[in-house]
This record gives sequence, C-alpha cells and structure tokens, in this order.
Amino acid sequence: MSGSRGLVLGGRLGRTGPPSELGRRLRRLARADQGVLIALVVLLLISFVGPLLVGVNPEEPVGRPFTPPFGQFFLGTDELGHDIWSRILYGARQSWIGAFIVVSSGIVIGTAVGLIAGATRGWVDSVLMRVTDVFLALPGPVLALAIAAALGRSYANTLIAVAIVWWPLYARIVRSEVRAFSSRPYIEAAKLSGVSASRRLIRHLLPGTLPVIIIAGSLDVGGLILTVSGLSFLGLGAAQPAPELGAMVAQGIPYILSSNWIALFPAIAIFLIALVCNLAGDALRDLLEE
Repeated sequence: MSGSRGLVLGGRLGRTGPPSELGRRLRRLARADQGVLIALVVLLLISFVGPLLVGVNPEEPVGRPFTPPFGQFFLGTDELGHDIWSRILYGARQSWIGAFIVVSSGIVIGTAVGLIAGATRGWVDSVLMRVTDVFLALPGPVLALAIAAALGRSYANTLIAVAIVWWPLYARIVRSEVRAFSSRPYIEAAKLSGVSASRRLIRHLLPGTLPVIIIAGSLDVGGLILTVSGLSFLGLGAAQPAPELGAMVAQGIPYILSSNWIALFPAIAIFLIALVCNLAGDALRDLLEE
C-alpha cells in the first residue's frame, strides 16, 4: 500500500459523513459485487458448516483406497481410503482459521510498532524501522520456511513461523499513516490543548489508520492461505493423517497419473479460496477508497 494511497484514505476518513454513509456504501458494494459476496459466503458456509454435516472422521479410512469420485464417495478416496470430500472440508476450515489468526497477530504487532514509531520518531522510530527493514529485506516465505523447520513439524508452528514474518508490512503502513495524520490541524489542536500523547495516539491517530489496515488484512488472506498451504505441501504442517489442503496435494502427487483426483481436488479448493479472498479484498478496497 503506497503512502499516497494511505494519505487519500486518511483524508477521506477525517471528514465525518452522514449517518447513512456506511449503509450506502455497503448497499453499493452488494449491488456491484454480488457474485463475489455470494461466493465468499458460500465458501465460508461450506468450510464451517460442512464439517458438522458430513458425519465422517477425516482421519479414519472409510472405504477402499483409490475409489474414484462421483460414486460411493463424492470426491473419491485417497491411497489410504480416507474420504477426500470430508478432508477438504476440514482442511478448508483450518485454512480460514489459520489465516485469521496470522492476519490478526500481524495487525496487532504491526499496528503497535507502527503507532509507536510514527508517533515518537527520533531514535525509537529509527530502531523500530531498522528491525522492520531486516524482516522486509528477507524473502518472507523463505524465512517462514526456516523458522517452521526450526520449530518442528506442526500446524501451530507453521502459523507461528508465518506470523513472525507477516507483521512488518502492517508496521510500515501504520507508520506512514500516523506520520500523515500527525501534521493535521486537529492533531495540533489536541496537542496544544494539553491532550496526552497516549490519548492522541489511541483516540485520534489509531482510528485514522483503520481503513488501510482493514484493506491490507483483507488482501492478505488469500496470500496467507497460499503460503500456509505451501509450507504444508513441503511437509512442515501437521503430521498425517491430519487434513491440511497443502499436505493433501503433496500426498497425491505420486498418484497424479493414475489417481489424479487425490491431488487435484485439494488444489482446486486452495485455488478457489485464494481467488475469492483476493476478489473480496479488491472489492473492499474499492469501497473504502471511494
């Protein structure tokens, strides 16, 4: 997110619109992006309600291995006889939850760092930004791969590794927004009236950064799901037979020529989730930038 874009967002947020402004924008979003919203809602319902309805343990064999799809089992079975449909449902739910955890932790850490750096300036700003630059200079997925490998194989460790490398972008965005807002007349007026630095930070500067944070977080969900799935694909997720979409793709690669559905359907699930998340993030960005 560029500084100029953040400045535009900040300027628009600084003006208080009529009470119905949010409702008007949401109605316009619903009309303009109905397909995206419907797809997002459907994916969320399938991912969170589906596992409650299938009645199948995704970690237990339920049929003969290599059963083709669209027969006894909707998407067939894998080489161990697991129901692929139930495993995709559980894996999709886990992907959504993991993305939410990482985005939330990245926003909390990055916002705290960016607020402190942007408001204090001086040596505190320099130290915090140099630490941020170190993380930004290294390829995020590669660093997450190294951290996950060092922590050991588990889904929780994978999320921790990704969260460690995901916050610097939020710190940069928030710092830029705080710098832009700090020079505004109402901030100067608050300072002259004796409002404490902490109160100015929480009550005046933080709210101005929220639209940019929301946009960045919504656009990050799809990339996060791909990153976590990629680490699972490389064997750094939970141990088998835990249902993870990336691990399921890797599990089916050896059978791609004979039983391609084992790898194909989890890969399609990852693609659809990432695509819909990116489209929804774009729609939300367009809404907040108007």
